[in-house]
Amino acid sequence: MTAYASYAALRQALDSGQTTCRQQVEFYLHQISTHRQLNAFLETYPETALEQADAADIRLRAGTAGRLAGMVVGLKDLLCYKNHPVQAGSRILEGFRSAFSATAVERLLQEDAIIIGRQNCDEFGMGSANEHSAFGPVLNPADPERVPGGSSGGSAAAVAAGLCHASLGTDTGGSVRQPAALCGVVGLKPTYGRVPRWGLLAYASSFDTIGPITRSVADAALLLEVMAGPDGLDSTAATDVPAFVSPKKENKILRVGFLQEGLDGAVDDTIKKAFRAAIEKFRAAGHHVEPVQFKLLNYLLPTYYILTAAEVSSNLARYDGLRYGRRSENATSMEGLYKKSRTEGFGHEARKRILLGTFVLSADYYDAYYTKAQRVRRLIVQETEALLSRCDVLLMPTTPAPAGRIGEPQTDPLQEFLGDIFTVQANVTGLPALSVPAGISPGGLPAGLQLLARKFDEKTLFQAAYLLENQ
Repeated sequence: MTAYASYAALRQALDSGQTTCRQQVEFYLHQISTHRQLNAFLETYPETALEQADAADIRLRAGTAGRLAGMVVGLKDLLCYKNHPVQAGSRILEGFRSAFSATAVERLLQEDAIIIGRQNCDEFGMGSANEHSAFGPVLNPADPERVPGGSSGGSAAAVAAGLCHASLGTDTGGSVRQPAALCGVVGLKPTYGRVPRWGLLAYASSFDTIGPITRSVADAALLLEVMAGPDGLDSTAATDVPAFVSPKKENKILRVGFLQEGLDGAVDDTIKKAFRAAIEKFRAAGHHVEPVQFKLLNYLLPTYYILTAAEVSSNLARYDGLRYGRRSENATSMEGLYKKSRTEGFGHEARKRILLGTFVLSADYYDAYYTKAQRVRRLIVQETEALLSRCDVLLMPTTPAPAGRIGEPQTDPLQEFLGDIFTVQANVTGLPALSVPAGISPGGLPAGLQLLARKFDEKTLFQAAYLLENQ
């Protein structure tokens, strides 16, 4: 048995009796065991997954199965799943089991998706290489000496290696799209508010989004349609849920703006070649294509890292060693309990960003850093909206280069940050963005291209992505 390239192909096989949901779960459990050296999964749930599979098989035979029956899904270790552990790739939540499921997870289960396990990630989503996990780095299936990208590296590696049909990741600055590009799969960051965030362990609340990692654009559209919609537990969740699965049939002429810096800047030759090919493909299909420049490109990363660090400092204050998770056994006072529990529980990267966020929020530096970054965020939003007033989608690289070697990001942290240069714009602005595979480098490493669209216009985003999918 092999992994199906799309859910449509899987569903056809299920409906015709060529396979069963139970066989799918057994196949993926075997795959996970065989490829355990990738360190993509932290834990699997064979008993509950097989129970879900048997129930889905019964409903398939009765003709009452949900839209995702038989789809085997992995969860990034930032998403709550009732009665199962969630640790955010951190020691601070050792022993914690969630009392509820995230809204996005619950909606997948309602459509008969099967949850097979939780996947490794950078601690609380802080990282671009999946080397900042308390459980060790994830390896890239294309080359085990390379990083898979982060922070949803385990989720992307699992889909690319055929360890599950799809994954749910989270994207705060590119954490779905960047590893998807480096592993050669599809990664979607929906509009902020499109998918409810209830049950997502927060990193930076005004940036965090939940998005799927899949093998096809159609599967990403299907999962988004299932997860999207209002939620009484998340006041930022949008109310409307348009049909995302049908735009493939549309032939609307698009205005495509390609980021000139993606061709002129320090971008790998393989990605530049794929970028030029994508531009020509849009032109050949009759779409209007023009170069655009984003004048605030150099301000994206400073703005992003100042604001997310500030929100991290606030959000991670709840992990204090008292209410849940790790509690130091070496403390002799209340203050010592806080300090030791947090020092022992958080890794280096998390501690670094907490300290940076506390600094920029301090009374002496609040206006100089945090307030100024918020003003620049508004300017970035305005300039991006101006570009999208004359373009339907923006085309750019997902990453400036293919995957680096394991250990490189830790020796050069700035280089790791620069890997997010093209992805953070969607998070700073709240726009939807999608990465699609864009070929293989001479060294056998995957590359990706990224599309951005207007807020809540995933429909147009998917239309453009379908065109690029088979370039």
